[in-house]
Amino acid sequence: MKYWKYYLVALLVIVIDQLSKWAVHRYMPMGMPGEIPVFGDWFKLHYTLNPGMAFGVELPPPYGKILLTSFRLLAVTGIAYYIYKLWQRRAPQGLLVCIALILGGAIGNVIDSIFYGIIYNNAPFGAPTPWFHGQVIDMLYVDIYEGFLPSSWPLVGGSHVSLWPIFNIADASIFVGVAIILLFQGRFFTQEEPTHPLAADDPAAAQARHDAEASGVA
Repeated sequence: MKYWKYYLVALLVIVIDQLSKWAVHRYMPMGMPGEIPVFGDWFKLHYTLNPGMAFGVELPPPYGKILLTSFRLLAVTGIAYYIYKLWQRRAPQGLLVCIALILGGAIGNVIDSIFYGIIYNNAPFGAPTPWFHGQVIDMLYVDIYEGFLPSSWPLVGGSHVSLWPIFNIADASIFVGVAIILLFQGRFFTQEEPTHPLAADDPAAAQARHDAEASGVA
């Protein structure tokens, strides 16, 4: 069962992601007081909570989070099955590893949503239950740019822009997996050439092949 090695890749992502979130919750104060510069001012560790989807987008309460988490559970089940089907079709190993990275990242954030309201008691105030209402722990802070765009720029000139995503290992794993698939999609999804050059609609060729197989030559 060699396809299990791709699930082990996903498991490795999950373990690293969950250990990093535990360490941040255990040892870092939340917000600015606990911020740790890593590479100057542009990359830092910053403990924050994400109550919903990417970029803090949320579905309407009180049951929007339960619907979101349920959808995520269906999605990771489908991705796990997709890995097995790709392996059966002898898909490129690079593609399978990328899908495994996406699977591991998706499961990592699902664990937060299902259990962190209980484990870390971080469900939002007013949540109907701490189960399925845990908030995702983010800590990787990339401070790209914050300020006003030049007024000479058409349409967006003079507007204020904040580009400082805060994410986690699971998010990074999903991003890397998707990015590599997009970069190498021509290699990953190239259709194989037919293995038999004989045309299927050539009766003479088909009969000759049949006679050869019957006589034990082929």
